[in-house]
Amino acid sequence: MTKLALSPVLRIDEKVEPSVTAAPARRQVVRVEDLTMVYDQKAGPVLDKVSLSVEEGDIHGIIGRSGAGKSTLVRCLNRLVVPTSGRIEVSGHDITRLSGADLRGARRDIGMIFQHFSLMSSRTAADNVALPLEIAGISKEEIRKRIPVLLDLVGLSNKADAYPVELSGGQKQRVGIARALALDPKVLLSDEATSALDPETTEQILSLLKDINRRLGLTIVLITHEMEVVRAIASHVTVLEHGQVVESGPTFDVFAFPKSPVARSFLSSIVAHELPPQVAGRLSPEPSSDTAPVLRIVFTGEAAEEPVVADLAVKFGIRASILHGRIDYIDERPLGILTLLLPEAADRVPAILAHLSSLGLHGEVIGHAVRSSAAGTRRAAS
Repeated sequence: MTKLALSPVLRIDEKVEPSVTAAPARRQVVRVEDLTMVYDQKAGPVLDKVSLSVEEGDIHGIIGRSGAGKSTLVRCLNRLVVPTSGRIEVSGHDITRLSGADLRGARRDIGMIFQHFSLMSSRTAADNVALPLEIAGISKEEIRKRIPVLLDLVGLSNKADAYPVELSGGQKQRVGIARALALDPKVLLSDEATSALDPETTEQILSLLKDINRRLGLTIVLITHEMEVVRAIASHVTVLEHGQVVESGPTFDVFAFPKSPVARSFLSSIVAHELPPQVAGRLSPEPSSDTAPVLRIVFTGEAAEEPVVADLAVKFGIRASILHGRIDYIDERPLGILTLLLPEAADRVPAILAHLSSLGLHGEVIGHAVRSSAAGTRRAAS
């Protein structure tokens, strides 16, 4: 892994030779335990016993609706606010117990990217990046050496003397990223860093963050309300709702098998877990004489490209109707969701589910829908 070549405070270039031994377990860089934050006793907790962990080198997305507690959580992570109770450990420091110089020292391990850039308009791009170095007491000579390397890292070598008013939104955010990296943090917090950007610029910034994560091994915690951002770069995701963790795990697992209605709702525009209203309206929980089972199949890995429907038709003699489906790529792995109507196949459903399981696929009956012929009969009768 190539490290960023700056001063002794920052990482030095090094090459890691391939090893024949197993990689050691990664340590937890961020650990949150039973974190509670109450601003107003009458309103109740904004964060309610939140626990999560982030391993070294991960990109961990924290997602939730407006009011879920995301912004409060990120302010607790860098101790801009003092939590009511609980514990936060960042890079070995229990920052909930630190104060004064000890807290300032611990914060050097935590970089921060803001939604609205927070650049000083009177300073050039280079001077904005230099600001945390100046505050940390780094010598002018060292700062002069570091700034070009940091700006080159974010693709702004030719913008050192430009003022914020002369930069595009994406360029301003790149300056913000370079500034956040200036003190060689162990953890980079991104608070809705792309929500003020257009889609093309968002894609570029996310690509940059992923590249920085890969090149520097830097742990990144993304606060966002956009599941697309999580899909693009996050290795792990935590879903917040009403100040509580409702789901947490590897991004692919959460996308493939969401356990909470909140996660399924967020995923509806990305993965085909939620059926279109026109299809969902046909479902009923219990079977009847004019309904057929509705089967959802989750395809993962290489199976996402296999002719499973054709295989079911040959093996079980069924004529399935496709109600809904799509294939997406999560963390560079294919994930397919396919919803089928199985007319005249209710007696074969257990065997079908067993067959899918033997192929390494997940299948489940999510309800029963009126068959097309029965639906026409019903409409005629009405």
